[in-house]
Amino acid sequence: MSDQPDTTRGTGETGDRRDFLQLLTARLGSAVLTERSSTARYAHDEAEWAPYVPPLAVVRAASTDDVVEAVRLCLEHGVAVVPRGAGTGLSGGANAGADTVVLSLERMDRVLEVDTQEKLAVAQPGVVNDHLRAVVAEHGLWYPPDPASAPWSTIGGNVATNAGGLCCVKYGVTGDYVRELEVVTGTGEVVRLGHRTAKGVAGYDLKSLFVGSEGTLGVVTEVTVRLRPARPPERTVAGYFDSVVEAGAAVAATLASGVVPSALELVDRACLEAVDDWKKMGLSLEANVVLLGRTDTPGADGEADADAIRAAFEGAGAGFVAVSGDSQESEALFAARRLAYPALERLGPVLTEDVCVPVGHVPTMLERIQTTATAYDVHIANIAHAGDGNLHPLIITRPGDDAQRERAQQAFEIILADALALGGTVTGEHGVGLLKRPGLGRELAGEVVAMQRAVKGALDPHGIFNPGKAIV
Repeated sequence: MSDQPDTTRGTGETGDRRDFLQLLTARLGSAVLTERSSTARYAHDEAEWAPYVPPLAVVRAASTDDVVEAVRLCLEHGVAVVPRGAGTGLSGGANAGADTVVLSLERMDRVLEVDTQEKLAVAQPGVVNDHLRAVVAEHGLWYPPDPASAPWSTIGGNVATNAGGLCCVKYGVTGDYVRELEVVTGTGEVVRLGHRTAKGVAGYDLKSLFVGSEGTLGVVTEVTVRLRPARPPERTVAGYFDSVVEAGAAVAATLASGVVPSALELVDRACLEAVDDWKKMGLSLEANVVLLGRTDTPGADGEADADAIRAAFEGAGAGFVAVSGDSQESEALFAARRLAYPALERLGPVLTEDVCVPVGHVPTMLERIQTTATAYDVHIANIAHAGDGNLHPLIITRPGDDAQRERAQQAFEIILADALALGGTVTGEHGVGLLKRPGLGRELAGEVVAMQRAVKGALDPHGIFNPGKAIV
């Protein structure tokens, strides 16, 4: 329902801001929320300890016209805009700052078109990833990007962070599938970027600038993605290891074998036990680490790929290896992988890392993470898109333990530094947001920072889009 502006809530609103809120409500009606009780859940994403403050208002846009109206009003009144999808981010990229309007795109949730000849789909930004995948599957097509949050995260949010997922070791990340974007710019105009055609090299690739820009350059209001034909059933290889270092060696051996797995995921015992405690799935195993490999190569070649993955696991010291073509059994293991983060959240605040290193350095990086856990006396559980070097160490803390929280934050920064020292990056798919800005400053050369600031200034000349995020 619509809220009337609460002008006595103690946020230091000026008369100009009260006038702005009244005008916003007059123009957009029930799309606008201003009461603290209504706006609270839109104030932040899932990033632990990333700062935020209550926004001035939330606009729940239902159309591109709503977005244009909100952006133009914010431009006229000098109010910053924080675009938001489902709020599943883990870097603080959707967190509200002082004097901001959160622009929620969750109501723009329709799949507008599926073109089976061109193998394209057109979706609004609030479409949930798994919903898009289900819709195109009805046409015998497949949308590969599949972040672990696919049952909850939206296509717009996936574009904002250039999300990857379990399949990205073979099939790439979101940006590899974006053909065209509709965007509301920093001057309140609607533009289309990219091409529906399979090829399109006319002019600068502005579309790709917006992929991964975390809402700092404009608001994406429509996404055209390319699709692939439905793929054959996968074979799953599960290997049990005594340590994450051994499992890391198995990752390197698998990739050195020449096989390109369709997934290669690492889950440690702490994650599996947390899932079992929550969902009673019975997946706790006699292993400290489980490595899950998959191949979707059809026929005899697929059998050969599965055998090569098994040999790589065994050669790296796996105590047990099994190959399964049973889809239910395989999906149970991968369901545990997807549920690991929310399961661990039930134990206490979780500070989530997202570093990515060259795959040859995965064993070394995993060993350094263990060393950091010991040095800072913190509990770190590990999940990883191990096949492309994207590691997600999860630092778990006790509720209310401020000393442990401080150590966790110190460990977080050490892990970033270790990833950079190994030639890696501070984020593989979660984005920079607020949490990774100090690390980004260490990763990028000054000249590159200046280039990024120049792009920001050119495309968002009034600086209204998601200020203080993603760049340094």
